[in-house]
Amino acid sequence: MIKVQRITAREVALAGVSTAIATLFLAVGNFTSILLFVGYMVASIALSLPLAKKSYIGYAMAYVTTILLTVLIIGTAGYFLDLLPFMLFFGLHPLLNELQEKLQVKKWLAFIVKCVWFDGAMLLFWWLVVQTTGVNWLDAYALPIVLVGSTMYFVLYDYAFYRLNKQVFALVARILKK
Repeated sequence: MIKVQRITAREVALAGVSTAIATLFLAVGNFTSILLFVGYMVASIALSLPLAKKSYIGYAMAYVTTILLTVLIIGTAGYFLDLLPFMLFFGLHPLLNELQEKLQVKKWLAFIVKCVWFDGAMLLFWWLVVQTTGVNWLDAYALPIVLVGSTMYFVLYDYAFYRLNKQVFALVARILKK
């Protein structure tokens, strides 16, 4: 028999706040392309709110709802392709970090796995952009540019996310303690 985890009203509320913040920043990031990766970062941090209470169901609800609401907001404007990196990596990154902590995976091993996963997601995104837009002026140099650029970006992103996530977890603990 499968044991179903119950979710409390606080966890649902936390997932709702998480969804609202993540959707807002994803939409703003998609409409102003210069803030696209900032939107991904803030949305990822926002999605980690339910994980601060170890609510995996709350996280799943927030992740799916954020994607659906963002598609409703930006989908009609033709920005759907810009949401793909969030769906492939940025939105799932908080969960992977939480599982890394829970399963006590060595940091260097988890970093390598996440880096390869990020590079793969960026290569897939680049390939889809080329297929849908026909822009292929980087064809000869695309693989090294995408791999080196995405790896350098990921190193900074993962470090910043880890630091910010600790602060968010501490803030959620203080707020829900009262």
